Amino acid sequence: MPASQPVFLNAVGTAVPDHDIHDAFIAWARARTDARATKVFDRMASRSGIAHRWSVLPPTADGGSPVDAAGFYAAEPHPGTAARMTLYAEHAPDLAIRAIEALRTEIAVEGITHLVVASCTGFVAPGIDQIIARRLGLSPSVERLLIGFMGCYAAVVALRSARHIVRSEPHARVLVVTVELSTLHLQPATDIEPLLAMLQFGDGAAAALVTADATGFELGTPFAAALPDTEMLIRWDVTDAGFAMHLSGEVPARIATALADTAFRTIVSDGQPPETIDGWAVHAGGRSILDAVEHAMQLKPEALDASRQVLAENGNMSSATLMFVFERLLAGPKIGRGVALAFGPGLAAEGFGFRSAA
Repeated sequence: MPASQPVFLNAVGTAVPDHDIHDAFIAWARARTDARATKVFDRMASRSGIAHRWSVLPPTADGGSPVDAAGFYAAEPHPGTAARMTLYAEHAPDLAIRAIEALRTEIAVEGITHLVVASCTGFVAPGIDQIIARRLGLSPSVERLLIGFMGCYAAVVALRSARHIVRSEPHARVLVVTVELSTLHLQPATDIEPLLAMLQFGDGAAAALVTADATGFELGTPFAAALPDTEMLIRWDVTDAGFAMHLSGEVPARIATALADTAFRTIVSDGQPPETIDGWAVHAGGRSILDAVEHAMQLKPEALDASRQVLAENGNMSSATLMFVFERLLAGPKIGRGVALAFGPGLAAEGFGFRSAA
């Protein structure tokens, strides 16, 4: 295939669990703060921009949440990593299949030649890629790629990998899946920063088809940049009681500082003035992160509407979040010049340009 041959994100399907745990988890976290921190906690929680977050953890017999009596997190110490990974192995493939079924309502999902799966909230072997392939009845010859533990920008990595595959194999049909079960990793913190960080994350899955067929969004040149001296600002620590997420309150300011740098802005906007970009697919990592991007790039207030809507309805679903944003943008007006952008562990930025098919 010629190097100039375009590659397209044809369609996206998404899925979330049925159990909304947002209010219950806020009440649980609030009760863990001391009197001096409660007012700050209330103010920050109310400004999160999140109304709902969904969990694979089921309600209790009397309708309670996972942090209520008889819930998964009812008693401390909380269940260990083994119990959490058992739930991941059970629920992650189920949620991924639901997203693929949603994709089927948008486009035919047959003749898959490659499967790319991104997930950072669990481990299982055989891998979740093999489980999904088997349950879909894919040919044993389908090539699989599992992208693990890359966090929020893994959707960019997955779509970038799919683009490379199609550019090298003209008839490839790449199924891209992102699935995250962040609510399996609640931690018994008492400090306000980790509590607020945990209250951003929810569960979700997305599936997309990437081919050379000229429908959906054409995927442009990818970019990647690591911000210096930021490696401790976003990280996962694997502990005996699940994965402990660390999300520093410094992250939005560091993102704003990076985007204020002319060289970095040029990378992100592909050398174009930000005001000429009419489509922004920004990972909804939190209200303050979206605010930082909006202000640093001097965007119109409505530029990040799709990201803010996804955040409000689902919270931060790690790698799946950006795919939810693409689902919304695909349903909207045509985009002449777009930018996809996500931040994650490193602290690093990953993204690519895109535009609507002619």
